[in-house]
Amino acid sequence: MKRLVAIDIGGTTIKFALWENEKLNNFTKTKTPDNLSDFYKALKSGLKKVANDKSIDGVAISSPGAVNKTTGIIEGVSAVSYIHNFNIREELKKIFKLPITIENDANCAALAEITDGAGKNNNSIVVIVIGSGIGGSVVINRKIWHGYHLLGGELGYTINNSKEMKTLSTIASPVEIGKRYSNMMNQDYSGQEVLRLAKKGELKAKAEVKNAVSALAQAIFNIQYTLDPEKVLIGGAISNDSFFIELIKKEVCRISSTTKIASLNIQVSACKYLEEANLRGAVVDFFQEP
Repeated sequence: MKRLVAIDIGGTTIKFALWENEKLNNFTKTKTPDNLSDFYKALKSGLKKVANDKSIDGVAISSPGAVNKTTGIIEGVSAVSYIHNFNIREELKKIFKLPITIENDANCAALAEITDGAGKNNNSIVVIVIGSGIGGSVVINRKIWHGYHLLGGELGYTINNSKEMKTLSTIASPVEIGKRYSNMMNQDYSGQEVLRLAKKGELKAKAEVKNAVSALAQAIFNIQYTLDPEKVLIGGAISNDSFFIELIKKEVCRISSTTKIASLNIQVSACKYLEEANLRGAVVDFFQEP
């Protein structure tokens, strides 16, 4: 049985865990550095800490950006700008002297869910990950559909407001919800705080949440009539809030009943895995590599 170190690269934090005996343990994390040299040092330090002198068979990485699994290059853009547009996989192989796999973070979350999470009994799912922005992943026949330009599932970039050309991320991410509400109230609020205020009935908070929910529900409706997955899963920290998930489900039902296109019950639910999703999915990706 292989023993791996799983790494989840985020814009603010890098998480590490040891995969051993079919489970993750020895969790640790560190602040994401602002340059490549310190980034490499942070990865080496984190690996050493979770390995705890045990022999390691490989490193499984979840990363932001459009990961080209053929070239080893992370294309596109992300909050970790210095990891893009060179063969980082080859550099990491030289540093660790171990097999390295890298996959997009939303795709890792989807792999975790389709393997033994909320999508384990399905062949096709779409995962929408709601974080600082909105990411996504498409799974068809239990395999990630990357797309020709590696942009399969990048739902956050879809246009939701045709007049102002606003993307789904701009309208519905918790960060943007918090920014808009903060501007209205002249005080700093996070998206989670706005959601809590909406639950209590604060009118402006309710309006902001309703706007985000409407955009997400429209995206889910469009996904259903484009890809027709068995299930749409909502991930990210906010998916742990059943109130928010229920709002989305109700709005999807309202749109479906209003359009009357087909008598279709669109299946929407929360992901099973939260904090561990990207780490678990990175491990799945490692074992799927030829």
